[in-house]
Amino acid sequence: MKPNILFILTDDQRFDTIHALGNGQIKTPNLDRLVREGTAFTGAHIPSGTVGAVCMPSRAMLNSGRTLYHLCDEGAEIPPSHKTLPETLRENGYTTCGIGKWHNGPGSYARSFCDGAEIFFGGMWDHWNVPTYEFDPSGKYDKMARASISACYDNSTSLHRATHITLGRHSTDLFSERAMDWLRGYEGEDPFYLYLSFMAPHDPRTMPEEFQHMYDPKDIPLPPNFAGMHFDFGVYDMRDEILARYPRQEDEVRRHIADYYAMISHLDWRIGQVLDCLREKGMYENTIIVFSGDNGLAIGQHGLMGKQNCYDHSIRVPLIFAGPGIPRGQVRDGYLYLLDVFPTLCTLSGCEIPGSVEGRDFSRMLYDPEAAVRDTLYAGYADKIRCVKDKRYKLIEYRYRKARIVSEQGEGEGREGLLVETTPMTQLFDLQADPYETVNLAERPGCRGEVERLREEMKRFRDEWGELAHPCGQRFWENF
Repeated sequence: MKPNILFILTDDQRFDTIHALGNGQIKTPNLDRLVREGTAFTGAHIPSGTVGAVCMPSRAMLNSGRTLYHLCDEGAEIPPSHKTLPETLRENGYTTCGIGKWHNGPGSYARSFCDGAEIFFGGMWDHWNVPTYEFDPSGKYDKMARASISACYDNSTSLHRATHITLGRHSTDLFSERAMDWLRGYEGEDPFYLYLSFMAPHDPRTMPEEFQHMYDPKDIPLPPNFAGMHFDFGVYDMRDEILARYPRQEDEVRRHIADYYAMISHLDWRIGQVLDCLREKGMYENTIIVFSGDNGLAIGQHGLMGKQNCYDHSIRVPLIFAGPGIPRGQVRDGYLYLLDVFPTLCTLSGCEIPGSVEGRDFSRMLYDPEAAVRDTLYAGYADKIRCVKDKRYKLIEYRYRKARIVSEQGEGEGREGLLVETTPMTQLFDLQADPYETVNLAERPGCRGEVERLREEMKRFRDEWGELAHPCGQRFWENF
C-alpha cells in the first residue's frame, strides 16, 4: 500500500527557527513533535536564485528536481519537459491536491494537480487580503478579480491571477482551513499527495492579534553576526533590504525578529491542527509528512534583511520527514539540496524517478547515519555572488558590476560615456570555528591554498551545472 504524502512548505522560514532543533527563543510545539516523531535534516540547503524573488526558482527546483541554471524562465513556469513531483505522483495513481502558494505558473499547476483550493500564483501579498483562485479543472486560470494587483507583489508571474479576494482572513488560516476541509472530505481509495504551501512568514509581518505580543522585542537577543551595514554588492535598494533603516538599528531588528517568530508560531499552531485532522481521520500512520521552507532570511545578520546572498542564514532551510518507515527522533547533518526531495519521495512512494530530475535520492540517509549524498555544495545569487562549501570551509566570491557616468576632456569638448566597473570581494570562513561567518580568512597567507582549492571546486560546479549557458552565469564568470 502506497503511503499518503503531506508536504508542508513555508515561505522565508530560516533553518534555525524550530525550538527542538536549538532555538530556545521560539515556540514551535507542533514542529517539535514532528522532530520527535521523524528525522530532521539540518544540512538542507538551496542553491539560492537567479532573481530577487529567490522563492520562485527555489520552489521550481523543489517541484521539478532541476538544478538552478537548468530551470525555465527563472522558475516562473515549469515546462512540460520537466516533470513535477505532483505530476509524477499523479501519473502513479495518487490523487494530488495543491492548496496555497504556487509560484511556478498555472500551466505546471494544471498538470500537477487534480484538485486544489485557494491557489495563489503570486510571490507575496497582504496576508489579510489574499487574491486566489479556486480549482479550475480546465486549467485556464485566466480570470481577474481586480486590476490593482501590482508587479511589485506579483514577483515575475503573470498579473491579475485571481478569481476572488478573501478579506479579513490571514493567509495562514485560510490555507490551513481549506487543507483540513479537503482532508475531512477525502474518501478516495487512492493514496493522496497534499501540497500545503503557505505565504508566511514572508513579510509583511502581520499575524492574528493573539500572536502579536507573543514575543517582546526587548527579550530577543541580537544574532552574533548582527552588523549595521554590509559592504555594497548591489542589493542595497532591493525591497527586502529597505524594510529596515540603514544602518541597521538594534531595536528595529529585534522588532523584526519578534514579528518573524510570531508568524512562525502562528504557522506552527495551524500546522498542528492539520496534523490533528490527519489523526482524526485515521490517516496519520500511513502518511509521510514533509516539512520545509523555500529559503532563509537574514533579518539583521551581516547587516542584511533579505535572502539575496549566500550566507547560511539565507541558503539553509528546515527539513523534516516523518511517517511510516521514517526513523523517529533522528537528526542528520549531511548536506543535501531541497531539490533532492523529489527523487527521495519517488523512492519512498515506489515511483520511478523521471529522467528530467537532476536531484539525488537521499533516502538511505534516513536509515544510515553515516550515509551522504553530497560532500560539497554550490550556490549563487544572480550575476553577483557564487559560493562553495564543504564541511570545513566556505568560499564566497562577489563580482558586483556597477555602472557610472564618466566624462573626459577631448580636443576642446567634453565627452561622456558609461563605465561598467566590477568590484571583486572574496570571503573564506572556517565553518567549524566560525559558524556565524564573521571572520574572513581569505587574505591570510596560510589560507590561500584553501581559497584556490575551493575556486577549482566552484569551476567544477560551474561546468557540471552548465552555468555558462545561462545569462547570469555568463555575466558573473566573464569577470572572474
